[in-house]
Amino acid sequence: MDTATSPATARVLAVRPVGTTAVLAELSGLQDVLALQALLLEHPLPGQVDVLAAAQTVMVKADSPAAARRMAALLPEMDLTVTAHAEGKLVVIEAVYDGEDLAEVGRLTGLGPDGVVAAHTGQVWTVAFGGFAPGFGYMVGENQSLEVPRRSSPRTAVPAGSVALAGNYSAVYPRKSPGGWQLIGRTEARMWDLSREQPALAAPGDRVQFKAVRELVEVSGATVDNAASEAVQPVHSGLRILAPGLQSLVQDLGRPGHAGLGVSTAGALDRSSVRRANRIVGNQPSAAVVESVAGGLRVQAVGDQVLAITGAPSALTIVAPPDTGDGAGEGDDGGLPEQVREVPMTTPFALLDGETLAIGPPDRGFRTYLAIRGGVEADAVLGSRSTDTMSGIGPAPLAAGQLLGAGTATSSNVVGNPELQPEYPDAGVTVLDIVPGPRDDWFDAAALESLCSQDWAVTPRSNRVGMRLAGEPLRRSRDGELPSEGTMAGALQIPPDGQPVLFLADHPITGGYPVIGVVVDQQLDRAAQVPIGGSIRFRWAPGHAPASPDTPNEVSN
Repeated sequence: MDTATSPATARVLAVRPVGTTAVLAELSGLQDVLALQALLLEHPLPGQVDVLAAAQTVMVKADSPAAARRMAALLPEMDLTVTAHAEGKLVVIEAVYDGEDLAEVGRLTGLGPDGVVAAHTGQVWTVAFGGFAPGFGYMVGENQSLEVPRRSSPRTAVPAGSVALAGNYSAVYPRKSPGGWQLIGRTEARMWDLSREQPALAAPGDRVQFKAVRELVEVSGATVDNAASEAVQPVHSGLRILAPGLQSLVQDLGRPGHAGLGVSTAGALDRSSVRRANRIVGNQPSAAVVESVAGGLRVQAVGDQVLAITGAPSALTIVAPPDTGDGAGEGDDGGLPEQVREVPMTTPFALLDGETLAIGPPDRGFRTYLAIRGGVEADAVLGSRSTDTMSGIGPAPLAAGQLLGAGTATSSNVVGNPELQPEYPDAGVTVLDIVPGPRDDWFDAAALESLCSQDWAVTPRSNRVGMRLAGEPLRRSRDGELPSEGTMAGALQIPPDGQPVLFLADHPITGGYPVIGVVVDQQLDRAAQVPIGGSIRFRWAPGHAPASPDTPNEVSN
């Protein structure tokens, strides 16, 4: 889909599909990337959900496959030369230039340490796009004097506030995290602070001026991302967590629309199970629930509650305190047995004050969802109560002894009817349909055939960020690095070792490894239920066979 243009006209060069609900627009350079991003933010396309700019591309997420197809037709027709660029605010960041890699950067650039500091502080940097983590902004300078490669061996932990360089970019690490950028200094500036109206200190389009200082003044009252750090409010009605199992998290349908700040949508992995559970107890579809893996969750009612459990089919056991009856009191229960009953999945049931509910290991599938009438009460962060394990935004994982309040997120005065239980994957093979691209042309025909002709094992290294798969490695047909570009849940990223990673809800919003294909949106819920030790077989979605390896898999009009 190459578009012929005159030198005076800037347009989208090509459009590639990213699964069924997103497209990737390729552009000639960062200037056109910023122009398209600004145009889409000011004049959204029909069905547009989110826009994510990167080094040479802009990914646009849609609310439906039909909207994505319309975007593929509209994007090449946009004239980017008419976009007026509003100048962002100027942010001054004080930094001490004593980074571990300062001398090495001085050697690589030929400037020496003092020259590096002069070059870094002597130009204005512009935040081009976000990525990697909330508040991590890729900044481009006014010249190329500080262009340096990433470290050959990334650090396992880069301190928060580290001022760094990589390629043509500079950035400040907003939180402690692994990283391979060259460290030249440090700052106390809080790049990400949820107590601010605009959490990112420097958002895309803003300008940054670094100022060298001898010492830093620590900013008092530092905030953290976690809602768990806030003052505990008394819970008069809800659930007490007796045992959280392997991992139990508060989740809803996520926080779309913040990709430009480095924040992924996150939210529940099996969205249909969340909607089903909320529908059964009479909640709004987006009410917060508890997502739990592999069973083991045990809760006790504080006050009478109405619950429903959906997702992976599991045994649900309720234990009621012994009923001693009137006048039986001798200071204890007299040795009376506890009252035990079982309740079905996908059906509303009462959990009375003091009763406990235990969710057993799933017979099939992997994740269960507990909905309480009124929704789980938790503080919203950027419009969502979901826990993002990648960025640390949202409530902390549930812990024994914790009290969860019941909210008011009901949509009906009555509970819903019992619903049918869907089929869920077991430890066998689960088939998932994929759309090739956007970077299937980084692989030859043999690799594309191998992707869909073998069973991929789900390894124990999998989590909510992504499912790490094991099988016969896929080899690239191209050398070099792919400039970071937007990605999404369902993307199959191929690292250098050739073992695919299937991104899930908490994935990083940009990535530098080629994505060979993307699971179709309507099957992401099924993918989320594949257990550790299970297997996945991919097949090309109907009508989406890969193009020739030498031809970009572009969206046709």
